[in-house]
Amino acid sequence: MPAETDEPKLGCPVRGVLDRIGDQWSLLALEALDDEKKRFNELLREIGDISKQMLSKTLKHLEQDGFISRTVYPEVPPRVEYELTELGQSFLVPMRALIGWADRNHAAIKSARRRYETA
Repeated sequence: MPAETDEPKLGCPVRGVLDRIGDQWSLLALEALDDEKKRFNELLREIGDISKQMLSKTLKHLEQDGFISRTVYPEVPPRVEYELTELGQSFLVPMRALIGWADRNHAAIKSARRRYETA
């Protein structure tokens, strides 16, 4: 059951989705899973500057919301793989559009920030 403080977010689809995918790491994790299943350490290496604890938390949240699935294989040591679900795959289109927009406008945003800081 969600915490009481989460209730308003659940009623608004925009807030609820942006709250999850709008954090610092979720888009990077989803992008890393874009092309194939990956293990935890592969994701850790690909994302780069994320801690193990934050990656674990991010993956749990993405799994909780249905963006990714987690498969544990009964091996010693256990092998765990993460992959996008159908919902996660469907999010790739708007995610790629957002990433493309960010790439195209990054210089303009940096320039605006510099102007703002010197004003």
